[in-house]
Amino acid sequence: MASANPLEHESVTIFREYLRIPTVQPNVDYSECIRFLERQAQRLGLPLKVYYMAPGKPIAIITWVGQKSELPSILLTSHMDVVPVYLEKWTHDPFFAYKDESGNIYARGAQDMKCVGIQYLETIRKYITENLKLKRTIHICFTPDEEIGSKFGMAKFVTTREFAELNIGFALDEGIATPNEVFDVYYCERTSWYLIITCTGQTGHGSILHENTAGEKLQYIINKFMNWREYEKNKLKNSDLELGDVTTINLTMINGGCQINVVPTELSVTFDIRLAIDIDIEKMKETVQEWCRNAGPGVYVKFKDNPIRLKPTKIDNSNPWWIAFKNECDKMDMKINTCIFPAGTDSKFIRNVKLAYQFWDFLQ
Repeated sequence: MASANPLEHESVTIFREYLRIPTVQPNVDYSECIRFLERQAQRLGLPLKVYYMAPGKPIAIITWVGQKSELPSILLTSHMDVVPVYLEKWTHDPFFAYKDESGNIYARGAQDMKCVGIQYLETIRKYITENLKLKRTIHICFTPDEEIGSKFGMAKFVTTREFAELNIGFALDEGIATPNEVFDVYYCERTSWYLIITCTGQTGHGSILHENTAGEKLQYIINKFMNWREYEKNKLKNSDLELGDVTTINLTMINGGCQINVVPTELSVTFDIRLAIDIDIEKMKETVQEWCRNAGPGVYVKFKDNPIRLKPTKIDNSNPWWIAFKNECDKMDMKINTCIFPAGTDSKFIRNVKLAYQFWDFLQ
């Protein structure tokens, strides 16, 4: 496929085509995306397989078979979906992939993470064009619904026979763009922990100072979490720690009430918490439950989903995959910074699966 713009590299044209597919949450239609990937597979001369974890939830995999396909393979994975947009906040249409005179491209998904998917494809295309032969098979994977938890994406896929048959030994997923010459390499991620605390209490007319109100209990709860948040902010500010090394606490929703002059019988608050990898989840659960008891009667917490606790990937000489990766970075004189990923990715599902060649044990 030649670029329609003679001044634009073919890979940029393909990237912009990918960005124009509105795979925006919620309720994504992935059909156009799959057709796009079918064209890319044909362009590379490689097979594409599509697995459906649920109706409308495709996992697309383009495979480049290695010369020793019995060896554990390499998985290059990215997600197809993107987060919603506020159109009025955009300088350009987020699904037009506008490119300015400096080459900057404006689009939802330009960094998170359609760029990475195209980088995988273009790297493999370059290798094939150069007639490079690899021992190991490489699978380029495109998953759905990462932005909403991957219930019918990678979370489901890693439990299937189809995933096991890929014989994965090593996987790469998304990261964060770096503004300098030092590349961040993430070897683990924090635990995503979402919870809703509901406070119930005395209702009545807004002109009376009622006792035991939901609002008073809510204030107690919010203060506890905000104090915790301030502690973590100060820890980050007054040290050499990076964001992934501390716990982040953010109040994201408050719900309740029916009318301005009626004291509500129930109020709830939602927190988005990303736990540092050294935090004991069970102890934190006990602490939050104690806060609820101390706030007063009728206060209870709901922990959304079951948080996935991860063990970091080893980045020492005990991990042959790390040694190979690090050696290649050194050969290219690439400066890398190993750190904890501050957000959540599909990697957490892969890390918790025992991959091929268990005696290497590089993920445990």
